[in-house]
Amino acid sequence: MPGFGLGTWQNEDPEACAESVRTALETGYRHVDTAQIYGNEAAVGRGIAAADVDREDVFLATKVWIDELAHEDVLESTEESLEKLGTEYVDLLYVHWPARTYDPEETLSAFEELCDAGKTERIGVSNFEPTHIETAQSVLDTPVFANQIEIHPLLQQRELREFCADAGIEVVAYSPLARGNVFDVDVLSAIADDRGVSEAQVSLAWLRAKGVTPIPKATGADHIRDNWTSLELELSDDEIERIDGIDTERRFVDPDFGPRSW
Repeated sequence: MPGFGLGTWQNEDPEACAESVRTALETGYRHVDTAQIYGNEAAVGRGIAAADVDREDVFLATKVWIDELAHEDVLESTEESLEKLGTEYVDLLYVHWPARTYDPEETLSAFEELCDAGKTERIGVSNFEPTHIETAQSVLDTPVFANQIEIHPLLQQRELREFCADAGIEVVAYSPLARGNVFDVDVLSAIADDRGVSEAQVSLAWLRAKGVTPIPKATGADHIRDNWTSLELELSDDEIERIDGIDTERRFVDPDFGPRSW
């Protein structure tokens, strides 16, 4: 999985979404993330098709929504996702949340069927806490490849990151810029000023230093390229320690159906 990607949450205008995906891929991105609930899978597919990049070179991920997690619904809704995306398979298929119609045995057996059929190459989970992951691991024969979670300097998820690392599970960060709030964090601003970069680039570089794959949302070409430029930034040990020391735990995504354990 490429260690940096494009998030497409709230990228709802079809033409703008397709153009942002095309721009990102032609900038150098090779990881594109979407979801059924985003309502933009068709636009994402058009953006991939329009880019001067082979489909085989794109790591494409989507997520099955919480209303579609019954066994047959997983199978049917994923087929619909593939049709919208204009592809025969996705590289990674996530359970979006362990909520509503999610039943570990029923849901995950459908995911394994899709994996066996070549409809997805990997099985992922999103917004899973350790107890959810342990249950999934006990049900699946196929390894859990990734857990996509909210993570940024204001929500560092230390224990969950350590759990995933020990389990050999990749961590993918959504909202890696804390919904824009990284621009108001003094530690990040000081490092950004010292290095002549943006707070966004500092946050993304910190995540990469932690072995996390960030997928920042961006629609405009300038933001897409600014985020991509963060790959050139390597933080010093001292800078990483200063960010590690941010003493806060602020969650920006907390729906009423989210895990109560957090």
